[in-house]
Amino acid sequence: MSNDLKDLRAALEHQMALFGDLVVVPAGPDLLPSTTAAPSEPSQLATQESSQVVPQESSQESEHALEPDAIPISGPISEPAENETAQDHIVPITSEAPRMSSSTEDTIYGHIESLIPEDSPLRRLDTLDDVRTWVAATELIELDRTRINPVFGVGNPNADLLVIGEAPGADEDQKGEPFVGRAGQLLTKILEAIGFERSEVYIANILKSRPPDNRKPKPDEVRAHIPILHKQIALIQPKLILCVGRTSGTSLLGIDSSLKDMRGTFHDYHGIPVLVTYHPAALLRNPNWKRPTWEDVQLLRERYDELTA
Repeated sequence: MSNDLKDLRAALEHQMALFGDLVVVPAGPDLLPSTTAAPSEPSQLATQESSQVVPQESSQESEHALEPDAIPISGPISEPAENETAQDHIVPITSEAPRMSSSTEDTIYGHIESLIPEDSPLRRLDTLDDVRTWVAATELIELDRTRINPVFGVGNPNADLLVIGEAPGADEDQKGEPFVGRAGQLLTKILEAIGFERSEVYIANILKSRPPDNRKPKPDEVRAHIPILHKQIALIQPKLILCVGRTSGTSLLGIDSSLKDMRGTFHDYHGIPVLVTYHPAALLRNPNWKRPTWEDVQLLRERYDELTA
């Protein structure tokens, strides 16, 4: 067997380990056995969405006994709107993503930094370490007083890909790092399935402090903490952003849309392409969402390769 075929087989086996029957494997003696099962169609779900709660990493980890290896994918995820089924979320994927603005990168990230209020001390901070220190010492909302640790972000400070979740859960509050529980393990597997090591990207949340009982962030909490994320984006200067979960997408983009309407295509965020997909914790509960998530992350990788070529 040639080295190219060996590499292809290894890649296919890795994808099958993560996504199971969602990966179509070519039959043949030099690849995988021709008896490989054909992909099966997901059954429709009748699960309805709670009117308030959006699943988060730790809240879902604590509520479900499924092991990470049992359900391939993860990522911060919003559930479908009432009366929507999993099949409703399998929408056409388009590669017609907006490219970087013709403006210089300095203009793009400078504009994002200009979204920070003029009187905010964040304007005067020049490094992620400076911002991290300021966040740890500052109380902007009640959650900042009740948290155990601020959950600022982790990863490559010069990453081309930024992953944004909703808010910390119990595990993240304890450790001060985003996505460290079972949903975090799934997020790591998703990234690996499309060729990213977790250390290559930067991972952050809309909120830096855990809401009680892992509830959905309130609008005033998002308004208070979103300037921190603006500063992180301005300093990291990512070429591409992945939002996991509806709350992450709507908070960053400033829109009120369902996850169904947001996923499967790119949105322009001041010149940066943004893709929105399911939260890993939602995939732990609803395996039928693996297929649309796999479609989304493949689209993400394709766009990343175009932007970094």
